[in-house]
Amino acid sequence: MNTKIPIGIQKLRDMKKQVLIFSIRAYFNMLSWVAPSRAGREGFYLFCKPRRRAVKPHHMEFLDTAEKFLIIYDGKKIQGYRWGSGEKKLLLLHGWESHSYWWKSIVAKLSKEKYTIYSIDAPGHGLSEGSYNNIPYYSGLIEQVIQEQGGFFAVLGHSMGAFSTAYTLHRAPKLRVSNFVAMAAPGEAKEFVEFYKRAVGFSDRTMGAINKYFVEKLGHGPEYFSLREFAKNLKLPGLIIHDTKDPDAPYEHAVDAHRNWKASRMISTTGLGHNLKSVDLIKNVEEFLSEEIHQEINS
Repeated sequence: MNTKIPIGIQKLRDMKKQVLIFSIRAYFNMLSWVAPSRAGREGFYLFCKPRRRAVKPHHMEFLDTAEKFLIIYDGKKIQGYRWGSGEKKLLLLHGWESHSYWWKSIVAKLSKEKYTIYSIDAPGHGLSEGSYNNIPYYSGLIEQVIQEQGGFFAVLGHSMGAFSTAYTLHRAPKLRVSNFVAMAAPGEAKEFVEFYKRAVGFSDRTMGAINKYFVEKLGHGPEYFSLREFAKNLKLPGLIIHDTKDPDAPYEHAVDAHRNWKASRMISTTGLGHNLKSVDLIKNVEEFLSEEIHQEINS
């Protein structure tokens, strides 16, 4: 069956997208002159608003194999999933505009007798409530889950989930986590802000207002959120997995993080892109978690 979108419909969608971007650009660039504080605040929250991707029936078929639970974070219900009953606890953290289904292949492969596997839908993602997320906000949820569960043998993060975990372990190094697998982690928050500026066409004045609110809200500018710098404070054993042609998270940032994270090793792939879907990589993760050199959660 031909599943291609007709050319006319695709052109119409592209036109609607262009009109929307033009409207957003015009609104914020004008607002930055008449109400710069408001432009900064609204621009910041626009940047932190993920598109909620649908949880489809085949996603739910997998997620229904888990024991479900809820976490209350910042007054919002956060959806959690749990598989297995093993002694070693794992926490799985998905990336931007994704949800817990992303981990299906890894959950299916790992032993449920050896591990108890937890996954959560980030705020504004999957079945969790909310419409707002960023690195510090996600980090606060990650810290809460780690503390409530008494620690984890390992945290596995993909994309923003990996970046937010690195930030969490950087700012709260005494959290009880023994190992960390970082998959396709972005390197520099400032690059996303710059991309955001170019994609929408915000003026320097508009971006100045947004950056000002960014600092007021988060305590730091975008340049502070750097995987390379966070990696300097990571002491636990780690595995970095990154594709050399990752279009969303430049490979060189992963190399820099590996260089600064003394207890890490790195696996480089080519052709797997940002999603890193590979049976071999699942085996690599499984082998890393099974190594006898790993110590249990630090007391």
